[in-house]
Amino acid sequence: MNKYVITSMRASAGKTSLIIGLAKALGGKIGYIKPFGERLIYYRKGLWDYDAALITKIFHLADDPEEMSIAFDHAKLIFMLDEAATREKIADLVEKVGKGKEFFFIEAGRDITYGSSVHLDALSLAEYADAKLVVIVSGDQNQIFDDIFFLKRCGYIENSRFQGVIINKVPDAEDFAETRLPKIKELGVNVMGIIPYSAELPLFTLHYLADRLFAKIITGETQLSRSVKTIIIGAMPASSALKHPLFQQERKVVITSGDRSDMIVAALDSNVSAIILTNNIMPPANLVAKASKLDIPLLLVSADTYTVAKQIDSLESLPTKDDAGKIALIEEMISTHVQLKEFGVCPDPERGAQG
Repeated sequence: MNKYVITSMRASAGKTSLIIGLAKALGGKIGYIKPFGERLIYYRKGLWDYDAALITKIFHLADDPEEMSIAFDHAKLIFMLDEAATREKIADLVEKVGKGKEFFFIEAGRDITYGSSVHLDALSLAEYADAKLVVIVSGDQNQIFDDIFFLKRCGYIENSRFQGVIINKVPDAEDFAETRLPKIKELGVNVMGIIPYSAELPLFTLHYLADRLFAKIITGETQLSRSVKTIIIGAMPASSALKHPLFQQERKVVITSGDRSDMIVAALDSNVSAIILTNNIMPPANLVAKASKLDIPLLLVSADTYTVAKQIDSLESLPTKDDAGKIALIEEMISTHVQLKEFGVCPDPERGAQG
């Protein structure tokens, strides 16, 4: 079994998407765990990590997502498990979930140091699971160089667990490879891939937004596969909103309180992709009927407009289990720009991944 801990130097670098793409591109049976869950969701009276639930659904894994994480909170772990007990739990989890799998992915926390105080940082996970460490580096060119030099200075490159880095979301990948890659290789860093930035991958789907915001879908359920390009906070007067350039764009979502009938009417008349209704306030029945007739999703949430906007701002765009287009694009980019032979075997193009 080929085991890999996937980590990143910074949050939202694309760990989960990378794992999805690798699993699809490599083919064969996969296993997955995320020991330190952070994107917490409640499902069937249990606590799941969103990423674990997503990968379970995409690849039709038989494992219970609730068992793929051992904790979600630093405070509890500090008092529950010492390093020896944590090592044992990870080893048991790898043995149970990894049985009969060709590739086993362990997704670390939000960055390479996350969980260090409770023995669940990326390097510790690699040691407990006897796995290789793959580090995702992203950002502007200066951030990429800083992060890779940090890995070198702190001894990660020389660690026997270190497999290499994947440089993600690069605006001009060809130029980067020609002008910057030689300097990185001088440090002795194994670069496993340079993935260019994609304008489509960062876009949310309405289904993903509804899931992450725990929204009640009032209308337009058949349209949730739409992608979102622009988020507009509808706190201004409707007359002002209609004059704003952003309000004229396609693939937009308007966030506004359910009692702002003027803003809801303006949004419905502007070919909006969806309206997020805040403060748990339902709009008048005639506006609900109009949205239903236009097949425009109305998503009802309990939080206020500012809180919802902050939640969306902190989200990392991920596919949903039914988002075949985005999943296919991720697989294509991994197949094209990552050296798959670095992951143990050469993929067989006729052997598809699970799911």
